[in-house]
Amino acid sequence: MSSPLPVAVIGAGHMGRHHVRTYAQMPDVRLVAVIDANVERAKELAGPVGARYADRLVPELGDVVAASVAVPTQNHLEVSRPLMERGIHVLIEKPLAPTAADGEQIVALARQHRVIVAVGHTERFNPAVRAVERLGLRPKFIETHRISPFTFRSADVGVVFDLMIHDLDILLHLVHDEVVRVEAVGVNVLGPHEDIASARVVCRGGAVANLTASRLALKTERKLRVFAEKAYVSLDYQKKVGVAITLDRNLDVLKFARERNIADLSQMAGLDFGKMVHVEPLQIDDRDPLRAELDAFVASVRSGERPPVTAEDGLAAVRLAEQIVASLSAHRWDGDAGDRVGLQADIFGPPARG
Repeated sequence: MSSPLPVAVIGAGHMGRHHVRTYAQMPDVRLVAVIDANVERAKELAGPVGARYADRLVPELGDVVAASVAVPTQNHLEVSRPLMERGIHVLIEKPLAPTAADGEQIVALARQHRVIVAVGHTERFNPAVRAVERLGLRPKFIETHRISPFTFRSADVGVVFDLMIHDLDILLHLVHDEVVRVEAVGVNVLGPHEDIASARVVCRGGAVANLTASRLALKTERKLRVFAEKAYVSLDYQKKVGVAITLDRNLDVLKFARERNIADLSQMAGLDFGKMVHVEPLQIDDRDPLRAELDAFVASVRSGERPPVTAEDGLAAVRLAEQIVASLSAHRWDGDAGDRVGLQADIFGPPARG
């Protein structure tokens, strides 16, 4: 059996706390250190799991092969650069970077120093995505709803980079096609960035996606629907229920109609649809998505193989997020005849006069 992989967690905030907890439970990992500019916060997390702590990762803390970077998004490049330069493999929390320009530098550094960079898009491990992959579907329409109350943890970015970024990664992963058109609208209510946004994304091969994200809701809702030529998949993350309806499992319905010379399916209105159509419940397991993500990261570091979500994947999601933010910033509320453009909630009012 191979020796435990020595890892560190950079950032002792909300996500860093979860990374520390999860690594501490993994038998093939040895958590060496927790790093944070706030040393007391790092100490608080490191103490119970027997790890060291400091305000920066220095050789004196011990050998580190891989690290989770869970600092604020605007610091991802600054923090991950010296790690990659030392040959340390990194898992960078989503989004990869605040801008595509920063993301491109991270990708270039990973290639230059030949290190693995994984990105923390945990939704890649959800059962709906696995079901679409298992069924071999080519999605033609994807619809997502991701709404929740505002946590105030990501006030420095809008809801596109905060929440919708998850669904942008899933869209690009499932469709594997070039985005040719984006139309979006958003509104800011709690700060200078958009708090609710809706985007329509069209791909060159004809796939279309409607994505909605909001941090103004009083409840949490996570839904994904995928339409393909021969199947439909739906998942409610919150209720942990999902279904798949496929053409090949429902040919008996069409055969039934043909045998009875039914030209119009409306003639079957009196029949029990639920008993005729084969609906396959998705297998919803209780495995922690973060644990699955970190297991995959550790496996990639050990094998040298590509992680499920690469730096290039993370960069693609950031680029699409930038397109959506640019589109909602250019949205004309009253058409070409009006002058109201972009976000309309002037929550701060005019500058105060001295």
